[in-house]
Amino acid sequence: MATGRPSPQELKRLLARWGFPLDDRRIDLIWRYHGMLRAANEELNMTRIHNFEAMVLKHYVDCLLPNKLTKLPSPLLDMGTGPGLPGIILKIARPEIPMILADTRAARCKFLEDVVAELGLMDIEIFSGKITPKFVQPMGGVITRAVADVPETLQRVRNCLGLGGRLILMKGPDCDAEIAEAKALFGDRFALVEDHAYTLPESTNHRRLLVYERIAAETQQEGDESDQEPEIYAVSRPVREIASESNPNFQTCRDLQQGRGIRKHGLALLSGRKLVEEVLRDDPERIEAWVTDRDGPPPPPECPPGAAWLRLARPLWEQIDQFGTGYPILRVRTPEIRPIDLAADASELPGCTLAIPFQDPENVGAALRSAAAFRVDRVVFLKEAAHPYHPKSLRSGGPALLKIPAFAGPSIRDLPTMNLPLVVLGAGGADIRSFEWPGAFVLLPGVEGPGLPADLPQSEKVGIPIASEVESLNANVATAIALYAWSGQKSQGSES
Repeated sequence: MATGRPSPQELKRLLARWGFPLDDRRIDLIWRYHGMLRAANEELNMTRIHNFEAMVLKHYVDCLLPNKLTKLPSPLLDMGTGPGLPGIILKIARPEIPMILADTRAARCKFLEDVVAELGLMDIEIFSGKITPKFVQPMGGVITRAVADVPETLQRVRNCLGLGGRLILMKGPDCDAEIAEAKALFGDRFALVEDHAYTLPESTNHRRLLVYERIAAETQQEGDESDQEPEIYAVSRPVREIASESNPNFQTCRDLQQGRGIRKHGLALLSGRKLVEEVLRDDPERIEAWVTDRDGPPPPPECPPGAAWLRLARPLWEQIDQFGTGYPILRVRTPEIRPIDLAADASELPGCTLAIPFQDPENVGAALRSAAAFRVDRVVFLKEAAHPYHPKSLRSGGPALLKIPAFAGPSIRDLPTMNLPLVVLGAGGADIRSFEWPGAFVLLPGVEGPGLPADLPQSEKVGIPIASEVESLNANVATAIALYAWSGQKSQGSES
């Protein structure tokens, strides 16, 4: 049958003729997708159909039919999506349904990411990897045009579909043997609730649309080799399977490796078995997400039920596990760092106020560990300082950092004239062993390398005697010694 030249108008006419009248916005999106598919197909070999009318019928109409024949569940996983069929077409038709498009080929996933960005599609993720029983992100349904048989497909999706979850299979007409085998293997857990035989319009292309519904939970079968994965399907919390660098959750984790990202999100990454266990024990409500690779353990009972489980593909995990711990990482909510007026008087700033200018996050963490150990009243981070919740700071200082009253101050070069004594650490100052610490004061160590600026406000300098052949102490070591000396004097005063 003769058709007009490929164009948005011809696309609209053909879809309407075959039962799918779409508005101009959806026609525009499908037309743009069609152009991208044609342009990338020579390199990526995503379809062997090249005739325009055949593509509209066998790709676009075929992918729209499930939306007419059955109720689409939400959220929806398109397993083995290839070039985005049926997922992209269904997303255009039903933009309100959150979707994940999964494919094993990285080049095709990159194509899909480009399509999503170019078309401005929302609530749609690209998953680069094979869907297996280890995929446990809860889905309302799964749809697939892939060639795997029915039993294999049920086996692969069994841990992401809860009770009432649906598997929609777009099959050829001769699948009765597969249906019988699926009933024998999975009939106790999945029921075939819809079976639609249909033919594409004005063609002899016969199809079957099978809809399975989960009717019972998984049970471990003794001796069943397929059930040797971790029993993770019972996890009752948000689960996110992450295989693409474009995934927002992965991008957030990557942002948190720098101070700017920590400030933006109000979150931080905490890693290392001991530190993770401390937070689980002492401060679990701070946990926003439990982050592992695909083979990592599920969140323990101490982890709050609202904390998501982020399961990263191995290459992504290796980017986030920057210390190579191999142990789950916590994404935690950080305390608010409020501004402070260092010109306030002793009634507003009693005790010790530690001002930290350190630019090395490990030094910041070590100084904060000392501040927690000696019960400093508050810590002020000067503008020069590395972010206190940088992964290296947290690893150096431990989770106690999250409990110290923290404030943001000015640059070390812009300190105001203070009503409190300003005590600075530096060579040539009063011997710290005999120094009388004020009841309220600000303690200021120097920046690594440059030390203290020459034009500080009026201050008292305190020095730590060291051997003449040693030039100086590490900045955080000097801070720890000073805080120890202050703490000792404070303890003696409270005892007398």
